[in-house]
Amino acid sequence: MIEVLGQGEGEGPMAVESRRRIFLSGAAIAVAGGAGLMVSNAMPSQRASDGQQPLAHLRGIVPAAHSRTIALDLTERERLQGGGAVRRLQQAVVAADNRASVDTWLALGSTVFPKGAQQPRGLREMPSFAGDVLDATQSHGDCLVQLTGPDADAVRDAAERVEKLAAGWRLRWQLDGFRAENRVENGKGLALNPFHFTEGFGNPGTERELADRALVRSGQGEPAWAIGGSYQVVRIVRFATELWDKDSVPEQERVIGRRRDGRWLDGTPTKEEPNFAADPQGRLTPLDSHVRLAAPDRRNPPPLIRRSYSYDRGNGDKGLVFSCFQRDLAQGFEAVQKRLEGEAMAKYVLTTGGGYFFVPPAGDAWIDAAFGS
Repeated sequence: MIEVLGQGEGEGPMAVESRRRIFLSGAAIAVAGGAGLMVSNAMPSQRASDGQQPLAHLRGIVPAAHSRTIALDLTERERLQGGGAVRRLQQAVVAADNRASVDTWLALGSTVFPKGAQQPRGLREMPSFAGDVLDATQSHGDCLVQLTGPDADAVRDAAERVEKLAAGWRLRWQLDGFRAENRVENGKGLALNPFHFTEGFGNPGTERELADRALVRSGQGEPAWAIGGSYQVVRIVRFATELWDKDSVPEQERVIGRRRDGRWLDGTPTKEEPNFAADPQGRLTPLDSHVRLAAPDRRNPPPLIRRSYSYDRGNGDKGLVFSCFQRDLAQGFEAVQKRLEGEAMAKYVLTTGGGYFFVPPAGDAWIDAAFGS
């Protein structure tokens, strides 16, 4: 049973309930999380576990073939211990991360911080955006643990190790993901999403650019311990694949704003950025297409890094575990999300869960700084 936690601006309860009924009957509609379709996968110059790199602690930057996303809540007893419980979870994550081929990281939800703690300035529970139908059992969490790797069994085994070592935490929700046709071309990691479109062309290609978009800097008004960390947004976005597949490929390409293989509709080469201003009426790239709304000025892209995985839970429930990293939520994900309201893709996607989290900087000194010794 999906619980409606919020409604879009201008929508009454009856409109939201109508969308919920249509969605549950199998024809998903609504706008949300569509930025996941622009997922790009530029890789750092070294594997994320190399401690010499500025992004070493941000494991999610490295694309992999498989993932598991786990949201955990503190038990009431453990909540009283504050930083102690978080430290034990961090140790469990580090132990799992040391296993071959699997990258594992911890991200903090706003509710894990006790009153008076120095939590990141922009961290809060993810609000419900226009068109969202959030399921409370698949949303938010005190902490998030995400694991990625080339082998599904290795990811599963590492996840089970975390859960075994994470005493005092209870599972809130989890979801497995995969990247179909996961590959690297011209230095960019590419994958195929459930709508049959290749993703992986929009993120920066250098580690310096990745760090500039993703990592919190000094001077942002954040607690000192949070500098070098990153805000992570996770969105569970269900795709209405049967409805989508009824449309012709040319129509699908106009909805997205790119060809299935990534080429631009106006003829701009894949490796270059189109000039949408030269097409003010949207004759070549529709004004309500996904890519045009998400980034209307392709030469000045949104300051975030997208990194998503497909999921398939059976019975037609498939879509994206959309994830993005940024130094500022308002300038990154939220700015894109607001621009996507009213996009042509709205009737094919529905966000049902996820949350806002904060990936702390490397090491564990931040635990005492954030929670007190």
